Amino acid sequence: MPQPLNVLFITADQWRGDCLSAAGHAVVRTPHLDALASEGVRFARHYANAAPCGPSRACLHTGLYAHNHRSVTNGTPLDARHANWARISAKLGYDPVLFGYTDTSADPRGLAADDPRLFTYEGPLPGVRVATPMSGRPTAWTEWLAAKGYETPADPGQAYGWRHAGAEYEDGAAHPRPLAFPAEVDDTAFLAGEAMDYMRAAKAPFVAHVSFLRPHPPFVAPEPYNALYDPMAVPGFNRRETPEAEGRQHPWLAWQLGRRGFRAPPDEKRLRRLKAVYYGLISRVDAELGRLMAFLRQSGLIDRTLIIFTSDHGEQLGDHWLLGKCGYFDESFHIPLIIRDPRASADAGRGRAVECFTESVDVMPTLLEAIGAETPVQCDGRDLTPFLRGEPAPATWRREAHWEYDFRDAADDAVERALGLTLHQCALTVLRGERDKYVHFTRLAPLFFDLERDPGEMDDLANDSAHAPRVLACAQRLLSWRMNHEDETLTHIALTDDGLVSRPSPRQGIAGRGWV
Repeated sequence: MPQPLNVLFITADQWRGDCLSAAGHAVVRTPHLDALASEGVRFARHYANAAPCGPSRACLHTGLYAHNHRSVTNGTPLDARHANWARISAKLGYDPVLFGYTDTSADPRGLAADDPRLFTYEGPLPGVRVATPMSGRPTAWTEWLAAKGYETPADPGQAYGWRHAGAEYEDGAAHPRPLAFPAEVDDTAFLAGEAMDYMRAAKAPFVAHVSFLRPHPPFVAPEPYNALYDPMAVPGFNRRETPEAEGRQHPWLAWQLGRRGFRAPPDEKRLRRLKAVYYGLISRVDAELGRLMAFLRQSGLIDRTLIIFTSDHGEQLGDHWLLGKCGYFDESFHIPLIIRDPRASADAGRGRAVECFTESVDVMPTLLEAIGAETPVQCDGRDLTPFLRGEPAPATWRREAHWEYDFRDAADDAVERALGLTLHQCALTVLRGERDKYVHFTRLAPLFFDLERDPGEMDDLANDSAHAPRVLACAQRLLSWRMNHEDETLTHIALTDDGLVSRPSPRQGIAGRGWV
């Protein structure tokens, strides 16, 4: 009887989908991920279903769209009733183990008022066993550093960006200031080492989730990665001439550009430094992924481990004058996905780049297929295994990507007052197709972009009468998508005179008729 497959499920936080050399990036080099893609499948049009971290990871770990799981902001509780890969794999005898974080906000119902889980949005996914916790206060890492004789900051939360004294690049230094710790003991190396120690000793089959922080801020890289990319040689920025001109596209964008921490700095040299270090952190993670892959080969685990690499969301990185992840632009939602399936049935797909639209919700069904588990009927995502096997796309495969962004703040009504909204109206939904991109706000004007003519998403055509038929068609498809993906937990069940009847049905349409 064949051994059960292990799963190594890797996320790197805030990694833009274009930042792979395998994807043709002009500057960034990711040789180890390129090698993984050559042995597996790279999904070139893969999109996160939400942002920021908590909502996006809720989609990733439950296979549900945000309008179904409803953990829509960092800190919005994730309903404890939802199934996830950790709970399902544990029932099959797997060890669902976490190295890092999942940013899961705990369901407060049934918890005591002083339960520590109610004082952070950075809780673990229900059902996962936390082997090495890493969060905003990475004490596991700083204690490990201290045991090795390294001086660490008094506040562990400062360790990610701790630098030696000295001038910064924009103040005359030759290179961006490096992290105070050597690369071989940085947070990325530490987490990779912890995962390898676990896999080396694992007795039961495992689903090991390794959740790296980088290239998430603070944008501080260890030597030599701080100087790997010349700030003056990185690509420029996709933006209007000024933030004020950019903000005229939409009231929400104008408001966002006025928020501290989200507006790119006006100092061009500083902004280029941030981009160069972001690229350096990507190469730093890539190097540790190379170390992980070498370990899997040397240990023989490579032949019986499904490897998934992805991110939770992207990064604006100065495009549209924004920093971070937010809104509706592709930069925040286009993310990488590479899957290496060791089974012989996947040989025909090796080295393939899939151009169909795929989404974060597809990861859980794919993981569950690999370990022999059924996908819950309420799951919104679809199994990607046919692509791994080199098969053509199913006739009913989606023709667009979809994502949702909720900009409410339960603790602050500033955006509601600024835009004339209620708490529950602070949301947008996106339909992103081959050519058309439609953004629907609950109570603000929509947006429409012709991506063939305007790939940078500069010109809103929603009110252009010449494009009215296309705008209407997009709005109809978005409504159909939403209706087709309402919560299906119990809707396939009927209680009858003959007892309970259960008839699960696929969400996708008949071949040739599937819009959603």
